[in-house]
Amino acid sequence: MTTDAPRRTALDALHRALGATMTDFAGWDMPLRYGSERDEHVAVRTRAGLFDLSHMGEITLTGAEAGRALDFALVGNISALAVGRARYTMICNADGGIVDDLIVYRLAEQEFMVVANASNAQVVLDALTERAAGFDAVVRDDRDAYALIAIQGPASPAILKSVTDADLDGLKYYAGLPGTVAGVPALIARTGYTGEDGFELFVAPGDAEKLWQALTEAGADAGLVPCGLSCRDTLRLEAGMPLYGHELTTSLTPFDAGLGRVVKFDKAGDFVGREALAAAAERAESAPPRKLVGLVATGRRVPRAGFAVVAGGEVVGEVTSGAPSPTLGRPIAMAYVDVAHAAPGTEGVSVDIRGTHEPYEVVALPFYKRER
Repeated sequence: MTTDAPRRTALDALHRALGATMTDFAGWDMPLRYGSERDEHVAVRTRAGLFDLSHMGEITLTGAEAGRALDFALVGNISALAVGRARYTMICNADGGIVDDLIVYRLAEQEFMVVANASNAQVVLDALTERAAGFDAVVRDDRDAYALIAIQGPASPAILKSVTDADLDGLKYYAGLPGTVAGVPALIARTGYTGEDGFELFVAPGDAEKLWQALTEAGADAGLVPCGLSCRDTLRLEAGMPLYGHELTTSLTPFDAGLGRVVKFDKAGDFVGREALAAAAERAESAPPRKLVGLVATGRRVPRAGFAVVAGGEVVGEVTSGAPSPTLGRPIAMAYVDVAHAAPGTEGVSVDIRGTHEPYEVVALPFYKRER
């Protein structure tokens, strides 16, 4: 039996020329690392890193009722979003389960771009198409229309300023504007998934290599390095950012994940999952079963997703993500644990790592927060 080969981004040849270790991720051949993933991580925390995120799924909605269609399809109040702004939101099933977490950009009065996770892009496209059917709105699959390059880290504003005339100083977090970067037309968004200041640049695939090379040259003196998916994961973990398939799944509602704030019950009209989510909000208020917390090791052994969290000889939770933290110098994890063991500083909590109960400290998320 044959399987489809992974898709390649417009920067594939460049990654291979740079000696990247490639991996199959959500049906895409993506760079995992170029050298030391720890060095790449530290570069983003202290200087700047460059990422190829072209595997993400862009879906455009246009039309007089595009905003209303998204209000119905998603849990957020998307029609209230100002042109040029972005919003983190979710798409849920009728039972309240999380289908995906998304960023929505309002590009014009009647135009929105939804960015879905690569693994869920087709599912989100299908759901949006179905849910927008009763509205004056057109859903367009734009996954092949964009390459996405992110520059992240404290040096990223200065590097990007050197190759664009766009007003980056006036560009707020979770906002975007059209501009030209190194002669390439781009949507410049001040968003990211690292816990650092940074930008995501949506460009035509044919312009991706030119833009990557220009940013590489502009950032040479500032210590910019190419970065792979491996350090992107440890960066988001330190920043306490959820990853779909780990902290977010269809078996969890936004309220289970501690992200009930993204659900807007006060928006006009109905939306998919409203009734189930209202019930979930009530449960979360009265007696939440488990809470997402941070765990920091006192030893050196690293927990992984699926490992049991134990206390008093009983299983009280489950690790959702775990990795060594280059910033803290110790292994860290996110986990859903029983509320009785969720308070920061709770004693007697361990992670079962292959039969050994390794002690862990319960801490509030995030593990790392940059200075503003």
